[in-house]
Amino acid sequence: MTVIDWLLDSDPSIRWQVLRDLTGAPAKEVAAERATVATEGWGARLLGLQGADGSWGGAAWNRGWSSTMHVLMLLRDLGLDPASDQARRAVGLVRDRVTWRGWDGTTWRGLEWGGNPFFTGEVEPCINGQVAAVGAYFGQDVRGIVDRLLGEQLSDGGWNCEAANGSTRSSFNTTICVLEALLEYERTGGRTPEVTAARLRGQEYLLERRLFRRRSTGEVIARDRKGGASWARFAFPTWWHYDVLRGLEYLRSAGVTPDERVAEAVELVASKRDENGRWPLETRYPGVMPVEIDEGEGRPSRWNTLRALRVLRWSGA
Repeated sequence: MTVIDWLLDSDPSIRWQVLRDLTGAPAKEVAAERATVATEGWGARLLGLQGADGSWGGAAWNRGWSSTMHVLMLLRDLGLDPASDQARRAVGLVRDRVTWRGWDGTTWRGLEWGGNPFFTGEVEPCINGQVAAVGAYFGQDVRGIVDRLLGEQLSDGGWNCEAANGSTRSSFNTTICVLEALLEYERTGGRTPEVTAARLRGQEYLLERRLFRRRSTGEVIARDRKGGASWARFAFPTWWHYDVLRGLEYLRSAGVTPDERVAEAVELVASKRDENGRWPLETRYPGVMPVEIDEGEGRPSRWNTLRALRVLRWSGA
């Protein structure tokens, strides 16, 4: 079985992206496969878990990966068609019923935003970036969040959730969340000179550091300051965590022309391919997934393989 055959022997959410990005299938075939994400497999199962209150996991956000924000992020990754009846119904319930009162308040700072509607967002740019990304993707008004993110960009070009506590240096973890949000916002009709300029400045933050090196010394950044997994170990879903593959996927999606600043990162991705041409799930972040979408840590991962093959094709490697 070839790698492409192995990828196609999977969920509709994998198949339609393989058809679009790796096989050059006709647009009608891609669209037909994508349409089944809402009615079969992981997408249908996730949609079926939504509560009558519009939420998943009873919360706007939680630490268990089962919350409204996490599931919407996952549905976006799966490629659920925003125009589908199922997406419109699910997202409409979130818009009309879910507020930020649903989180575990024992670990959250600030209460002034506690009653905000979901797509109004809250206070941390890493969370707001993800809310803006899914909101823009699913056709919701997230201009308020975007305006807030533009005002929170730091002088080095990135973002950091710890800026409210005095940090003046950006975080890769927060920056990638915001970059993905701004790109999605531009794609769905929100392009303005201010949004594009902010995104390009944030993009340069990654490129100046070659996606995983310190700008000051050139040394490899082994992991984030909060002790997460190494950025050279690839996870899916990534949620608010950064890694090199996620950074490259953003650049590919943004249409950046690859240059010498991404070469080392691309080589790192290529080096992870196993003897069967597949990439493993190297890291699984703690928390219970609402629906299992991979075979487990250490096993070949269709998601990482799909993403890595896209990156290598984009880079010409």
